[in-house]
Parts: sequence; C-alpha cells; structure tokens
Amino acid sequence: MTNNTVTNALAVRDTGPAAQIEAYRDEYAALVPSHINADQWVRMAVGAIRGNKDLTNAARTDIGVFLRELKTAARLGLEPGTEQFYLTPRKSKAHRGQKIIKGIVGYQGIIELIYRAGAVSSVIVESVRANDTFRYVIGRDERPVHEIDWFGGDRGDLVGVYAYATMKDGATSKVVVLNHAQVMAIRAKSDSKHSEYSPWNTNPEAMWLKSAVRQLMKWVPTSAEYMREQLRAQAEVAAEQPSTSELPPMPAVDLADDEGPIDAEFVDEEG
Repeated sequence: MTNNTVTNALAVRDTGPAAQIEAYRDEYAALVPSHINADQWVRMAVGAIRGNKDLTNAARTDIGVFLRELKTAARLGLEPGTEQFYLTPRKSKAHRGQKIIKGIVGYQGIIELIYRAGAVSSVIVESVRANDTFRYVIGRDERPVHEIDWFGGDRGDLVGVYAYATMKDGATSKVVVLNHAQVMAIRAKSDSKHSEYSPWNTNPEAMWLKSAVRQLMKWVPTSAEYMREQLRAQAEVAAEQPSTSELPPMPAVDLADDEGPIDAEFVDEEG
C-alpha cells in the first residue's frame, strides 16, 4: 500500500460520520441526562454507524442532519441504533431523493421515558397472536388475561396488542388495547410505511408494541411531568407556595409526527 493510499484512507476515516460523532463528544456529553454514561453513549452511537454501509452513506448525504438526530437521542437519554432510538435511511426531497438519516423513537425508548418519570413500577406491553387466549372486559377486569402456549408451535399471526402500567402505589393504569385494524390505521399514517428501512417493515411487531405504548403515554406520568414536579418542589423550598407561573418553562422535545402529536412533550415520527 502506497503512502498516498494510506493518507487518503485516513482522510476518509477522519471525516466520516463516526469521526464526526467523536469530534462532538463533549457536546453530546453535555446533553445526555446525568444518569447516562456519556462515554458509553458516544461509543454506542459510533458503533451504530460504523460498519453499516447504508447508514454511513445516508449520514454522509447530510452530516448535519445526522448529528442533529443524534442530538435528539442524547437529549432524551436514549440509545441510538437500538429499539430505543432507531437510525434509519430515509429518502429526502430536499436532497433530490438521496437518503439521509432519520431518528425514530422506538417502543423501548418510550418505556424508558415512562420509567424515568418515577411513578410506575412496571410497564406491560405485549402483542397478541391468533392462537393465544386473550380476555379483557372493561369495567370487570383490572388487567387482561393473556395465555400463551409456549410449547404448542406456531402462535399465529398478529391480531392485537395491549399495554398498561402498574403504578408504585399498586394501582393499574388505563389498559390500552388495539386490534389489527387500529394498528393498520396507525401504520397508514406513516410517511415511510413503504420504505424497506422503515421499522414497520424491518420489525413490524416492535411497531405494534410501540402503537400501544404511545397510547399508554396519555394515561401515565411522563418524564417531563416528573421533572416539572421536581422544579415545583424546589421552588416551594425557596418560597412559600409559589404560583405555577413562577416556575421556569420546560423545554419541549420536538419530534414531528406522521399522525399528529399524542403529547405536547413527546411526539415522534413513525406512529
């Protein structure tokens, strides 16, 4: 290998997406929540892009977009390149049909945000298949009864999904149940439903689970709500019973949604 070849290889490596993540290590470290190990988060981000040709090429199309998507993951404290926060190539009209990187909060990411609020002890989200036994009557049953024959062979096609949370006081949240038609209606609102890279096509069961847990977010405290209460408690220590208007505004998590926002503070891309 000639010296020029080595130099060119180093130049490509040093300006690639992985190198750019490393270059902004301090900025990402400042964004991640305090309970997240910043070095580990950066390593995970680098690992997600390095060695994946499709992601690397899409990131190179617009490195700024890619780094901003990672910024969203860092602010939320979610792991990029996992089911917490997908990184997917997406065709962009603004880039003449070339693919760029789009970040999508996955169902595990939403569950993480719910847990982080500190109000729930467990989150249950499960898919139901044709050969399962599922019983739930609103007003009669506190929680669904879902029986699976784990050793009976094929469970059949996906027919539904449900989600609920057990609060720390032992109470059960609202139970969310979605059937096949409801999940397909959510999928239909996704702009990327026909993309080969969309989680709806690469990991459909995960998107069914996400559809349910997103609806659950309406009924359980979110991380932002928990943070607001902490600010309220701190303000009450500093002054007697301050009005709500005295509290500092909460930063919004801005993630445009195909189907419209579920919650003003947690909105995402894929339904």
